Amino acid sequence: MRLMCLDIGRKRIGVAVSDLLMITAQAVETFYRKSFDNDLEKYNSLIREYEVEKIIVGLPKNMNGTIGDMAKEVIDYTEKIKKSIDLPIEFYDERLSTKIATSALIEGNVSRKKRKKYVDMIAASVILQSYMENRKNER
Repeated sequence: MRLMCLDIGRKRIGVAVSDLLMITAQAVETFYRKSFDNDLEKYNSLIREYEVEKIIVGLPKNMNGTIGDMAKEVIDYTEKIKKSIDLPIEFYDERLSTKIATSALIEGNVSRKKRKKYVDMIAASVILQSYMENRKNER
């Protein structure tokens, strides 16, 4: 089984996928949102390419665990995806994923300009890795 994770932002969406054994998460790409139809085309292409069986969506909760404006936007957007893609979709808490991704890129001496290109897909891989480790620990 392979998972795909989406880190959905207002302008960009980061994508990561798991390996077939669901041990590691790999950052795949970041793409700019143009229209919902364009986004949907991209998702379907990635689902076919990686043979994805389940989608994990990062839910940007507030630090106190509540659902804020951005989380509501992500939930609404994901509901639209659910109507168009026939795969299970699950939310997963993404608090601090962008901070972790940014720190990793800074540590790797990635320039500020290039960080913007990579941070969302690295954040998606952080979310997916956390999701898989959490599920493994629940077993």
